[in-house]
Amino acid sequence: MTRGFVIAATGSGSGKTTVSLAILAWLSKKGYRVAPFKVGPDFIDPGHHTRIAGRQSVNLDSWMLSEAYNRQLFHDNARGTDVAVIEGVMGLFDGFDAQSETGSTAQMAKWLDLPVILVVDAKGMARSAGAMVKGFESFDPDLNLCGVIFTRVGSQRHYEYLKTAVELSCRTPCLGYMPKNEKIALKERHLGLFTAEEFVLDDQYTNELVSMVADHIDMQGLIQSLEPVRFADTREPSHKPGVNAPGQTQQMNTAGACGLKPVIAVARDKAFCFYYPDNLSFLERFGAKIAVFSPLTDDRLPEGTCGIYLGGGYPELYAQILSKNRSLLEQIREKSKENMPIYAECGGFMFLCDTIADMGHQNHYPMAGCFPFRVKMDNRLRALGYREITLKADSVLGPGGMVLRGHEFHYSSLDKPGDMAVNDPADTVREMFRVTTRSGQDISLEGYQVHQTLGSYFHVHFGSNPASARHFVSLCRAWQAEKTAGHEQSPGKEPVS
Repeated sequence: MTRGFVIAATGSGSGKTTVSLAILAWLSKKGYRVAPFKVGPDFIDPGHHTRIAGRQSVNLDSWMLSEAYNRQLFHDNARGTDVAVIEGVMGLFDGFDAQSETGSTAQMAKWLDLPVILVVDAKGMARSAGAMVKGFESFDPDLNLCGVIFTRVGSQRHYEYLKTAVELSCRTPCLGYMPKNEKIALKERHLGLFTAEEFVLDDQYTNELVSMVADHIDMQGLIQSLEPVRFADTREPSHKPGVNAPGQTQQMNTAGACGLKPVIAVARDKAFCFYYPDNLSFLERFGAKIAVFSPLTDDRLPEGTCGIYLGGGYPELYAQILSKNRSLLEQIREKSKENMPIYAECGGFMFLCDTIADMGHQNHYPMAGCFPFRVKMDNRLRALGYREITLKADSVLGPGGMVLRGHEFHYSSLDKPGDMAVNDPADTVREMFRVTTRSGQDISLEGYQVHQTLGSYFHVHFGSNPASARHFVSLCRAWQAEKTAGHEQSPGKEPVS
């Protein structure tokens, strides 16, 4: 029997992630089988969830993905566990815009029919806590608030003030609090928290979280108050790693008429770690074999590579190390010119440009040079938000006219040559995206393709249009077949790698 709840907050910076990690740590320590989830386009929090819970955290999103997709994704990954914990995004009602609940934690909670725990930052607050909780209760009567947890509480006496104020004015029970504790503060930088790959949540840290929950939050009372999750009556799961999306069963079970299983090299290390688990699952389900490699330490692509996926991350922090890996950089540039399908987003796109300049623009580090762009790090956010793109022409992500959803989030910008025309038409860089914008919003997001290499600041979610993943795998398979046929005709050649 699975129970579940959503952890939301009054706003960003309220301690929602810390509370989520603490609850995940306590549940895991007590032996519960936990299924972690994250609402919204986030790569960092799910990494920490996964490390603490020992189970892959999965992204849910009510703007990028349909209601049916989200519900099926939740059911398939929560089924067979004891407790499903969903960390929300921003404030409870914050989403795509100020006029609707689209993209919000509140909408997801209602889609999944789950109760919500409200996290309230109590620093400098006493009786006003009652007014705040009352407002969240009444804002959307269809939402089920099952409890309040206060953060940054100064003392037990402080908590009693808060609890009394809420009990006198609200129907939502107080579950407890997290006291002020600098030991559990998560490190942050320009793109958010440190990643799970960099900031190891060691036993001392997790034990501190477990103790705080055990001492100050009524978890047993919460769990006992929860109704069992009502799972959809499906015969087989469709959204665990390597399984189907709704409505895609027949197409996704085929590996292609030629039966080839193309190897797609996926960059994964401290510099490149931003991937939706679903994206890799879609590639596998459409017949690809994922081969992980590290641009920081590997001087060659994995054996048999016939496609490359470079996700986002922090290449700017490791630019000097990356720039010295000339063997790999030159091999990737060579494969790009050989028309190998390559897809790169955000940090991966930066890696394929000519150079990356640091924050002060004093140091410029050479990269793969597939695109004639120079990347400059800035000390301010350059772009943030959901994006819907339409492909202007055929690309590695799909045919012209295909629509995809995702998000954009970066601190860097591009210096582009005034004229991107080249002597060889095959080396021409083409602009591939048409971006759907909200009224009055200036969005300069563009996708660039040269040969069969596509790069942009756009983080795609293949769940918004699974045919895109199928198209990419098909191109990799075709490239593999072409190279295999060429090798068979020329026995003296070295194998493709």
